[in-house]
Amino acid sequence: MQSLPAIPDVLKLKPGSGSPRKPQDSLMIFLFLLPAIILFMLFVVYPIFQSIYYSLFNWKGFGPAVDFVGLNNFKNILKDKVFLIALRNGFLIILLSLCVQLPLSMMLAVLVGRNLPGRVFFRTIFFLPYVLSEVIAALMWLFILNPDPDRGFVNAVLLFMGGQARPWLGDTSLVLPAIFAALTWKYFGYHMLLFMTGLQNIPQEVEEAGRIDGANSLQNFLYITLPLLGGTIRTSVYLSVLGSLQQFILVWIMTKGGPVNASETMATYMYRFGFVRFQLGYGSAVAIYMFLICLIFSLIYQYLTRKPDDLSGL
Repeated sequence: MQSLPAIPDVLKLKPGSGSPRKPQDSLMIFLFLLPAIILFMLFVVYPIFQSIYYSLFNWKGFGPAVDFVGLNNFKNILKDKVFLIALRNGFLIILLSLCVQLPLSMMLAVLVGRNLPGRVFFRTIFFLPYVLSEVIAALMWLFILNPDPDRGFVNAVLLFMGGQARPWLGDTSLVLPAIFAALTWKYFGYHMLLFMTGLQNIPQEVEEAGRIDGANSLQNFLYITLPLLGGTIRTSVYLSVLGSLQQFILVWIMTKGGPVNASETMATYMYRFGFVRFQLGYGSAVAIYMFLICLIFSLIYQYLTRKPDDLSGL
């Protein structure tokens, strides 16, 4: 009986194994990554360490930092009631985003992503606010919420319906909901696009199998569609929380944190002390607090949500 030819050593490699990487390949990978590493070190790592350094000084931004105060800036921040208000407002925006903005985005994604007549038109309309810059969006909402009924759209509608005009951005109890309405209008199209992408990755055969088994539309959504959107939901929640904690441009243009610090956020608080009052050491300490809050949330969130995706298994 004729013996089989010997199997080449290349074919004896175990699954997932390959030829060892050559030094030239490693060098090439490093050279390709080097520009990105330099930019990351220059614009991310270096400013973080520079902020840590200046936060230990009472520095006005002129000349070298020589008035060393240690951790006094960090202690004074926690004693300031305005900072605590800004911290509270940040968590309120997060809560409203998770309870209002994201569910609304998901509902619109389900409606627009299905066989809705004119869905392409609605996709464009809903996503259009996200394309606009935050400055333009803030100026638009300043006109919409203008307290003068002859100029403000919302107050004009209220008067037409028999209601009463309100100072939306001048009332401490109304300013935060008004700002959140502008934030929702600005960003819900982005989250809607994320959910629409997640819906397109769900095989239609899975939902059709649920209908064949007798599941109605609500059951199909709760027990099939929603679990398969788990990865998209986790991503959307993560981006929404970080964006809420760092919100600045829209709030600063519309209210500058007022009235009476009712709409203050951590970013506006940092900007006020760092670039308006020229207390850059104090403002750097606020930036470090923001960085630590975002970093701690990111680490905890990534740890708690670290599980395979139902669709990809990754």
